[in-house]
Amino acid sequence: MTAPQRSQISRPFRLFALILAGVTIMTVLLAAGCATSSSAPAASDPAASDPAIEAATGATAATSANLDSSGESVNPNAATQPDAPSAASETVPAPLVEQPQTAIVEAAVVNKEPDAVINKEADPSGKKGKELDSEPSSVGELAALVEANPTEVPSADASADPPEPEREIAEGPLAAEPVGINAWLNSDPLTLEQLRGKVVLVDFWTYTCINCIRTFPYLKLWNSRYADDGLVILGVHTPEFEFEKDYDNVRQATMDNGIVWPVAQDNDFHTWRAYNNRFWPAKYLVDRDGVIRYTHFGEGAYAETERQIRDLLKEAGADLSDDPELPEDQQFDPAFLGSLDAEVTPELYAGYQRNFNTVMSGIRPYIIQTAYYQNPDTVVNFDAPEELEPHHIYFNGTWLVESERTKHARVSDDYSDYIGLRYSAKSVNAVLTSDTGEDYRVRVTLDGEYLTEANKGVDIHIGEDGESYLLVDEPRLYEIIDSPFYTQRQELRLSSNSPDFGLFAFTFGIYSEGP
Repeated sequence: MTAPQRSQISRPFRLFALILAGVTIMTVLLAAGCATSSSAPAASDPAASDPAIEAATGATAATSANLDSSGESVNPNAATQPDAPSAASETVPAPLVEQPQTAIVEAAVVNKEPDAVINKEADPSGKKGKELDSEPSSVGELAALVEANPTEVPSADASADPPEPEREIAEGPLAAEPVGINAWLNSDPLTLEQLRGKVVLVDFWTYTCINCIRTFPYLKLWNSRYADDGLVILGVHTPEFEFEKDYDNVRQATMDNGIVWPVAQDNDFHTWRAYNNRFWPAKYLVDRDGVIRYTHFGEGAYAETERQIRDLLKEAGADLSDDPELPEDQQFDPAFLGSLDAEVTPELYAGYQRNFNTVMSGIRPYIIQTAYYQNPDTVVNFDAPEELEPHHIYFNGTWLVESERTKHARVSDDYSDYIGLRYSAKSVNAVLTSDTGEDYRVRVTLDGEYLTEANKGVDIHIGEDGESYLLVDEPRLYEIIDSPFYTQRQELRLSSNSPDFGLFAFTFGIYSEGP
């Protein structure tokens, strides 16, 4: 073959070879562009949002990202579908779109999210982290980046609060809620549910009860010491006598006795029965979960009660770093303690309801005059004997026998109608009322003599002529006798000319101080 013939034959061949070489170079360049774009995170991949690049890399990019033709993720290890693949599902190179390489590089930089680029213009101080000259290409470089920028990778649990440990609730009965309350004093209506988390001292009392009155100083002490630490005293005033149901009377009693804590007026004994209570006073100490943890009935045990209060407050989280002196119980009079035949007159009631109940129970009643039981709720003329039997009430003159009291039934002018008794005690108190609200005078003698400054109670007045008397102006307990020491079987006499003069009860004390 001649040279011109070889030239004619080789020219098409060379042209084909050049075209093939050009196609090969373009393929390599496009493949390099696909590899660069697929190595960046999908969320910040600029090529994914560039139509030109998508068109140039469609089929290859879909295959490298484990995507099916619909764009859904495909598990590369999953079994194939039972249908035979069609020709359309085979990988077919997409038509090549001619685009300068510089356009691909610019697109890869311009569309990144701002937070994904670390540079010193965004953070002039350099505290945010090292500036990246290029994407990390190995695990070692990634590890070095994390070490240099620890705040960029916060722990998932760093800000989570640790779970609170479960707290055991003490065993015991749940305290009953105040129910059937007629009125509240010193507070809006309260529930124990509202007071969860606090320690509550539920105190049943009535304002003429001498045993309740003796506990007031200790309640005031605890309120002053522990109210700021979470102690709430909840007084439940359940009346012993009908006049103690009167709101104004109870309010006056709280003011007279310095009672500032919440008081619920339980006139119909609903809360009393909810606690199955039987005593005045009665204390139920309730912990932060509403469980009754301690009870005490009557006077005394003040140090033990305060210890219990402190223990429950500490359980509730109170900081009781102080160590106060615990209160002591009231001290008995030394003369009483030293007596070989000591006796104390019990509480005595003047109304027939209590007396009838004691008789029906087989117990010797407070009043033993026969005329008293013959015509209740009527006026009875009594003759008191010359010699009074100890520890009983005697009437002389005209009196009206009522359910809760016995009341003088006429106007007199010579103090001839009287109440007498022989008692053993250091102090004597009487619950008296005035129906009209007008003051009336009650003359008081002891063994036929007027009282003196040495043995009179705080409510006794001494006249210019030495007469000792009471001025009764409201329904309450009056302190009549406060002898310097315990005495036995002295005769006390109360007399008045007023028809308002009415006696509910006598109470007696043997303490060194107080009623």
